[in-house]
Amino acid sequence: MDLLIIRIVFISVVAVACYYLQPFGLARFPQWAAVCAGIFIGLIVVWFEARLRVVSLKRLIGAVMGSILGILGAYLFSVVIKNSITHSESQRFLMLMVMLLMSYVGLVVGANKGDLLNLAALGGIFGSEKQSRKSFKILDTSVIIDGRIADIADTGFLDGVVVIPQFVLRELQLVADSADSLKRNRGRRGLDILQRVQKIVTVNVQIVEDDFPTVREVDLKLIELAKMYEAKIITNDFNLNKVAQLQGVEVLNINELANALKPIVLPGETMRVFILKEGKEYNQGVAYLDDGTMVVVDNARKMIGKTIDIAVTSVLQTTAGKMIFGKFDERSRPPERVDPKVETGKTEIRKPQPIIVESSGHSQPE
Repeated sequence: MDLLIIRIVFISVVAVACYYLQPFGLARFPQWAAVCAGIFIGLIVVWFEARLRVVSLKRLIGAVMGSILGILGAYLFSVVIKNSITHSESQRFLMLMVMLLMSYVGLVVGANKGDLLNLAALGGIFGSEKQSRKSFKILDTSVIIDGRIADIADTGFLDGVVVIPQFVLRELQLVADSADSLKRNRGRRGLDILQRVQKIVTVNVQIVEDDFPTVREVDLKLIELAKMYEAKIITNDFNLNKVAQLQGVEVLNINELANALKPIVLPGETMRVFILKEGKEYNQGVAYLDDGTMVVVDNARKMIGKTIDIAVTSVLQTTAGKMIFGKFDERSRPPERVDPKVETGKTEIRKPQPIIVESSGHSQPE
């Protein structure tokens, strides 16, 4: 309420000032035109102030620095224009256009790059920024194509700024334009996943233009970019995971996260699975859990197409996934239903029934 009163007072002051001072040649028009112009100018200033309230401190500092650098560059260009162009009207027009262009570009680019500033290094009142110092996360091409990153972001577990390098977008575009239908579908899926992530309101997506021309491999570029911004790399590439860890870059592996969320199965426990196909070894059967985990079962070749209870013998878990090994005990197989009149391995012997023959006066057995 107090802010609203202050805004109304400010607009009124601007309107009164325009009424008495008559700027921009408003004296030639009726007095109410000067009042309307003052109210319009005051509304523009209030709207600009309201927009600045929602801008982060990093972005605001970046915009100011970008504007200062743009104005400085425009001044240098203006000196060149003044000494090279003699026509006064063209000279003033070009100087004005250069000033507007450089100021605008500096403002936009500075605000765009402001989120990457590390204010914690300045200390003092910026010390509170220290907690979000390493909140930048760089997406790898493989994790974008995988698609699970969108589900993670949709649940709200992905915080901070999601950084997407321009060279990763170029790689996705090359894959989407590939002549191979499989690669083309994977590339298009990756682009669709990026659009889905950008539409999530709780995720701050930042596309950066930083590149390393001397580095040819995309994985090494990701590592250099992570070092520059002290960011973490989100990937499911096993090789990139190992190389990044060797160079001191933190990595968030989607496969490791998926393995951590899987139900824990300990050796000796009993589980119920559906035998889908034959295994590679003799007398083995293969089953799959709902999350895709492979279950290799000994003595289960004859049970293909059936649901059985197995005893877990061991669990093999790696960054590439998890495998469960079990054993089927045929003695625990439920007995088949048998006709009570017929027992397995025996034949029922029926005694002959007596035949009654009727005759005159009496009957006797045959």
